[in-house]
Amino acid sequence: MLDLIRKKQKSVIVKFVFWAIIATFVGTIFLVWGKGRDGGDKNPTVAITVNGAEIGFPEFQNAYNNLYRLYQNIYRDQFTPALEKQLAIKKQARESLIEETLLLQEADKLGITISKKDLVDSIAQVPAFQDNGTFSKERYLQVLAYQRMTPEDFETLQKRQLLIAKAREHIEEGATVTDADIEKEYLDQNEKVNLDFIKFVPALFESKVAIDSDALAAYFTEHREEFRIPETIALQYLVFDPAKYLDEITFTDGDVEKYYNRHLDQFEIPEQVKIAHILIKIPDGASKEMQEKKTELANKILEEARAGKDFSALARRYSDDAKTAANGGELGYITRRASDNPFVNAAFALKPGELSEVVQTPLGLHIIKCEGHIEAGLKSPADAAAEVKAGLKEEKARQLAMEKAMDAYNINRKTGDLQAAAQANGLTVKETGFFSRQDDIEGLGQAPEISASAFILQAKELGRPVALPQGVILYAVKEKHETRLPELDEVRKKVEAAYRSAKSHELAKDAAEKALGEIKSGQSLAAVARKLGLRIEETGLFARSYGSFIPRIGDSTTLAQAAFTLTSNSPAAPEVYTVNDQFLVAALKNREDADPKSLTQTLRDSLRETLLARKRNQLLDDKLTTLREQADLYIAPALMED
Repeated sequence: MLDLIRKKQKSVIVKFVFWAIIATFVGTIFLVWGKGRDGGDKNPTVAITVNGAEIGFPEFQNAYNNLYRLYQNIYRDQFTPALEKQLAIKKQARESLIEETLLLQEADKLGITISKKDLVDSIAQVPAFQDNGTFSKERYLQVLAYQRMTPEDFETLQKRQLLIAKAREHIEEGATVTDADIEKEYLDQNEKVNLDFIKFVPALFESKVAIDSDALAAYFTEHREEFRIPETIALQYLVFDPAKYLDEITFTDGDVEKYYNRHLDQFEIPEQVKIAHILIKIPDGASKEMQEKKTELANKILEEARAGKDFSALARRYSDDAKTAANGGELGYITRRASDNPFVNAAFALKPGELSEVVQTPLGLHIIKCEGHIEAGLKSPADAAAEVKAGLKEEKARQLAMEKAMDAYNINRKTGDLQAAAQANGLTVKETGFFSRQDDIEGLGQAPEISASAFILQAKELGRPVALPQGVILYAVKEKHETRLPELDEVRKKVEAAYRSAKSHELAKDAAEKALGEIKSGQSLAAVARKLGLRIEETGLFARSYGSFIPRIGDSTTLAQAAFTLTSNSPAAPEVYTVNDQFLVAALKNREDADPKSLTQTLRDSLRETLLARKRNQLLDDKLTTLREQADLYIAPALMED
């Protein structure tokens, strides 16, 4: 499903490297790379502290990047910035690091240890390190070298994961399931209700809100803190652009060889097939008769192609893919990530010259011809020479840019003279506008490490250089504006919008309360909806096992619980419910009772397993909640914007 492990890699290293990442750390994606810091750590700031254990911004960034790539692989082209924000990846990364640190600390409290045998056995079981099902030391070292990890580093990480796993097992071992639990679960899954409901949307009431000056002023006075202007700063900064130092870079043949070995993933050649296809589109909503006719046509074309008719001529005549039909259906070389799975799977199952069966995708029916195949592998050092040298040059230029920035920082640290640093390095001082802790930085974009440090610096104090995509940034605080409460005129538009929203919510809720009163007095939900000109909606049948989720409504624990107390004699839900910033009035439409006779022994056993897993998870969640509540926890402001 995650598309992280593909058969495109045929060389020993590339084929197994993803298993080294995924199979070994499947239970815990994010790794806590160390407790505390040593004096040599160049990172001046701490992202998270958990009971004294420090997690730096590089560790957080590593966790964030891993999760980001995971979602990229899941959603692919649908992975947009909006979806990234919705998934709250930064928060997920942050919370995972905290939870893993808490579990490691709990393992220490419990006296849990990992023996050498436990460690060796766990490593031997990793598929990435096996040859025909048996651990291979040669493959172990090869895979780690590909990942640029030493055995010692990997074994340290593996030991951490085993400690976390044992801590989890210890927490979860108290879970038990009784017969009463099973019977309740069966009832929860099989007793179902269906609700009718009407929604009162505040936005529909905004036109009824009149803004009175005195009322607005009173609202602002009461809510003034909500409009507080945050602390902001403006920076001056220098950009040490690696491109400026490319001409100064020299390297040896040994450097070239090391770079190639450290960046093998960049020289991977994915498995590819060269294909042509004929597409017969099936329109959305096509009748069964039309679908059958389209299928008959596709099968006829396939028969003609197999009989020896020229495929390109058939494509030009029949294909509905206008972009490729003129070229005989040619799509060129594709990789396994180039299209949807049914199409790709069929294409990669072919040998050059072979034709596929008719393949159906959301676009329609395809006939695929394989015209070429490239095996997966790695570019040789000779073939990759130009890329290696260019990459090595850029890498060394970035290193040199950081060295020059660090030299400038150390020389001017006491005086905070950014202008002197600029003159010494032939650079120009740039300036940002004012920004808060949560804002992007003008000219620099998102830079949480700079934000975390800059807000604790004094004016004219230099911040330690930070590497960003545009170069290495040496910066100083130009000016600070302290947080303050505004005057009404400064934020009038925001206040008016908030006032209008608050009043429209009051009006919507009042209307919903009035409607509920009429229903409780004997009117039907449908009659009230007609009188108000509102649309009556229906949830469809749902069970207690849905938890707080109600189809077509969303999450509402109180309504979900109340729904199963309603009867035909008393159908109205007892209160107005707020869901997704809207107000709902609901009533029972119909109910389906569970049949006790259907609870067979086989089903009992299945429910027991499900409940046991759930109870184990609940024990773990409860323990983590307790540990977090008791923890001495610090999270850098730059990571708290959610």
